[in-house]
Amino acid sequence: MSKELDNRIEYVLACIGAFAEKFKLTNKSAYNYLHRFKALDFLNNFYDVEHTQSIEDAVDDMTLICKRNGGKLA
Repeated sequence: MSKELDNRIEYVLACIGAFAEKFKLTNKSAYNYLHRFKALDFLNNFYDVEHTQSIEDAVDDMTLICKRNGGKLA
């Protein structure tokens, strides 16, 4: 695996964990929610910008994306 792919995976896992902690979910539940409401697609598509911000900012962005796609956590 390339270093960039390793970094991307580590970043996405950190974001899922932070999201899970914020909303008191298991990591698996957070992953399923973020996948269902397209936040993981968002992180992947905009990784180049998102990873330069804090994890907290990424969680806020993911929350907004989920809400725009029908998610109810807030």
